[in-house]
Amino acid sequence: MFDLMPFRRNDDVFERMMKTFNEMFDPNALAPFANANSFRTDITEKEDAYLVEAELPGFSKEDITIDVHNNELTIRAKRDQTEESKDEKHKFIRQERRYGEFVRKFYVDNIKEDEISATLDNGVLKIHIPKKTTEGPSGKRIQIQ
Repeated sequence: MFDLMPFRRNDDVFERMMKTFNEMFDPNALAPFANANSFRTDITEKEDAYLVEAELPGFSKEDITIDVHNNELTIRAKRDQTEESKDEKHKFIRQERRYGEFVRKFYVDNIKEDEISATLDNGVLKIHIPKKTTEGPSGKRIQIQ
C-alpha cells in the first residue's frame, strides 16, 4: 500500500505492477471497512453463569456502557476523534485508528439482571452474567382410582 521511503526507488515497471497486483489481494487491504463498528468477543457458558469477554484496547471504563433491556445485552464503546493541530510539515500519511461508536448486541435469557458484574483489565472487558436457577422438572404422579 504505502512504503515509508523518503525517496523513490528505481524498481522496474514489472516489479511495480506485481507489487500493485499483490496488494489487491492483501487480506488487510479492506480491514478498515470490515466490521467497522464492531469488536471481537468470546462467550463462555458455565453451569451457573455466562462469561462475555470483549477486546476493547484503548478504551477506559468511562468510554464503555453495558445495558440489559428486553433480553438483550448491549455493549457500547465510544472513542471520540482527537483534534490535533498540525502544520504543513506534520500530516497523516495513514490513519488506521478508528473513531466513533462500536456496538455489539447479544440475546440473553434466563439471567439474573441485578447480579451482572463487569471488569475492564488491559483492554479486555469481562462481563459475568449469572443464570437464574431453574428448579428440577416439576411433575406429579397421578394415582388411578
